Amino acid sequence: MIRSILLAGAALTAVVAAPAAAQTFAIVNARIEPVSSAAIPSGTILVQNGKIAAVGAGVAVPAGVTTIDAKGGVVTPGLVAPSSNISASEIGGVRETRDDGTGNALSAGFDIAYSVNPASPMIGLARDGGVTSSAVTPILSGVGGGSHEHADDGVVEEMTAGKDGGGDPPLFGGQAAFVRLKAGEADIVAKSKTAVTLSLGEAGARAAGGSRGAAIVLVKSALQDARAFARNRAAFEQGATRDYGLSRLDLEALVPVVQGKTPLLIRAHRASDIRLALKLAAEEKIRIVLEGAEEGWLVAGEIAKAGVPVIVDTQADLPDSFETLGSRLDNAARLNAAGVTVAINGARDFNNLRQERLNAGLAVANGLPYPAALAAITLTPAKIWGMADQIGSLDVGKTADLVLWTGDPLETTTWADKVFIGGVEQPADSRQSQLRDRYAAGDNGLPPAYR
Repeated sequence: MIRSILLAGAALTAVVAAPAAAQTFAIVNARIEPVSSAAIPSGTILVQNGKIAAVGAGVAVPAGVTTIDAKGGVVTPGLVAPSSNISASEIGGVRETRDDGTGNALSAGFDIAYSVNPASPMIGLARDGGVTSSAVTPILSGVGGGSHEHADDGVVEEMTAGKDGGGDPPLFGGQAAFVRLKAGEADIVAKSKTAVTLSLGEAGARAAGGSRGAAIVLVKSALQDARAFARNRAAFEQGATRDYGLSRLDLEALVPVVQGKTPLLIRAHRASDIRLALKLAAEEKIRIVLEGAEEGWLVAGEIAKAGVPVIVDTQADLPDSFETLGSRLDNAARLNAAGVTVAINGARDFNNLRQERLNAGLAVANGLPYPAALAAITLTPAKIWGMADQIGSLDVGKTADLVLWTGDPLETTTWADKVFIGGVEQPADSRQSQLRDRYAAGDNGLPPAYR
């Protein structure tokens, strides 16, 4: 039955076609939210050759340029999902559709960029919600990941202590990638190896045999091995070094981390685990990004002092584990007030990136200033993943990833009227709309599929 459903879904997935050329157009009579500066109550944004050419209240539209009348609608940058499994996972409960986990042969060396499927039906759904790009972050398969990560119960085998039963237990989820969700592209990966993921707390403890302390020791050991490996590559190739706890591929992936070039994306939820992550970063002199942090508000000052950005789910207020007992709806607002850089996630577990903007609206309802909430789903995640020079705000010279909304994008009654990626208007259909059209009743009372 499941196989039949998957085959039917595959039949509905659009074939990747040649990319469309960038358009030259202007959107007029719009409320423009540049994010990097104050809102423009009524203005024009001009796009040429896929780039933003002009933004402002008095922008003149060149003769012959296609004009789109926003009729008072809102223009924002395309939304950026800070952490998801879009294009690497389809159905959580069907193992064959899951390519976002490490399995049991690799740890840090797993590169999710090779799992990205540009024809994923979930991409159209994300674009429907105004999401134009996303960080795709792998998970540590088989051990679960706390309250807001995949449990993988019955989906992926339990982790083993290395591929051949030797070495340290794998604790890292793998290397993340950054994708732009443009239709018709054969390769949507804009940047690979953007981070290495690591789960602490309950998930890290399970991977390490049941102890949080053991997980930290093993992580520090792995980082030490990566430094030794980087210093002695030639000796390693000749078999003239001590044994390392991880494979060569895993060590290679950790070298940029210990060199400070690539951050660790650490999934931690409990306040004490967040403190452990901050201490690990300080002692090892590495860059980190926190994801989860349901009890982050309890240690907001410490996070801000460390200059560590945080990715949160603003709906996380009902604890479903002991490590999230302190969850609350104003977590984002409290973190922001303390000076923490906050990015807001959608529902990763259900591949529902359309929820991202609504989560930002929920944060506003619980005290987060509106400009900070809009930045948390656009410019802030772009900065976190090193893409802010290209996307995330409506500045002249940046790539024209933008969305025309029917109203306030953080309101539930608003929808995306037009979505542009690289100056190209994206198709408005998705798997949902295709199913609707296929099974909608016609004039004779029968849907097209049964005529």
